[in-house]
Amino acid sequence: MATKILMVCLGNICRSPLAEGILRSKLSEDFIVDSAGTGGWHAGELPDKRSTATAKNRGLDITNQRARQFKQSDFEIFDSIFVMDNSNYKDIMTLAPNEEAKLKVKLILNEIFPNENVDVPDPYYGGQDGFENVFDMLDQACEEIARKLKQ
Repeated sequence: MATKILMVCLGNICRSPLAEGILRSKLSEDFIVDSAGTGGWHAGELPDKRSTATAKNRGLDITNQRARQFKQSDFEIFDSIFVMDNSNYKDIMTLAPNEEAKLKVKLILNEIFPNENVDVPDPYYGGQDGFENVFDMLDQACEEIARKLKQ
């Protein structure tokens, strides 16, 4: 049975699509990686053009992804849920039906900054540089996640 990992940000068009694409590129097809947003404003949309361009510049194609809103049933489907910031963490934790579900939720940058609860900055209102910076952070965190999953 495949291990299933979910990446979560606010709108599922900037950070979590990048995280999904990055982690997917580091793992075999024995793993399922998806992404979602805590909000549903962008449901059905492609990732932000700046996320798509940043991914493409790094050799990844994320244009097959479509935004969707996080659902409580995701707790049953996914083995691990990585959130991009403390606000998303709080939002997801309020939806958790039980302690087992809560244990699945982790801040993604705690993978490289253990217990520091560092946020992945939301690049949406900034320029291209913000997306490049976010990609580098997520690439580092996803490298660590992939290393742990392959053990």
